[in-house]
Order: sequence, then C-alpha cells, then structure tokens
Amino acid sequence: MLRRAEEMRQEIAANLRGGQGQAKLVHILESSQDELNGKGKMFAQITLLPGSSVGWHQHVGDSEAYYILSGQGIVNDNGTKVTVQAGDVVLTRDGEYHSIENNGDEDLVFIALILLA
Repeated sequence: MLRRAEEMRQEIAANLRGGQGQAKLVHILESSQDELNGKGKMFAQITLLPGSSVGWHQHVGDSEAYYILSGQGIVNDNGTKVTVQAGDVVLTRDGEYHSIENNGDEDLVFIALILLA
C-alpha cells in the first residue's frame, strides 16, 4: 500500500482532550481501515499552533508515544512538567496521564502513536 501525503485524511480539532486552541491532525494510518492490525488507535502527525495544547488525560487500555519533529513544548508527564524539542520521545503507558502544550513561537509538530495495551 502507498498513501501519498495529499491522500492522508486531515482534520482540525478544537480543544483536543480539553486543551486550548486548535490541533491539526494528519492521519498517517487509519485504525478504521484496520491499518494498525487491531493493535492501535492512532498513528498521526499533530501540529499545535503557539499557545495550543492537548489537555491532561489518562490512558486506559492503551499507551501513547509522542515523537517530537519540530518546535518546542512542555509535557506534563504524570505531574512532572518537562520541556521537549525535536528528537525527544515521550511515552505514556496504560494507566498514566499526560498533556502537551506549545509554549514556543513556532508550530509544535509531533507524531502520535496510540497502541492497545
């Protein structure tokens, strides 16, 4: 299978997981098409504009990894706030909590992968 960039489903989500502002999602693989072999929920590129965030939430029955592509932000990793930048990865396991905020002046772009526990 080949899916070209222009064929990937895109969406704008306001207040993602209770966060601020808007997030642009580009769905790289679709769980609804069983492209994650029933083992995942999301494989997407997410862009947060400056001041935007993905709200604080818990993962239940799955885990999520963020791989930061560009920009900088602050991740709340189970109550500990850390700065992230390009090349960093954040893993939130089943039962854990996290959020991410773009506190910079350029877009924060990252890959989000949610896998079932």
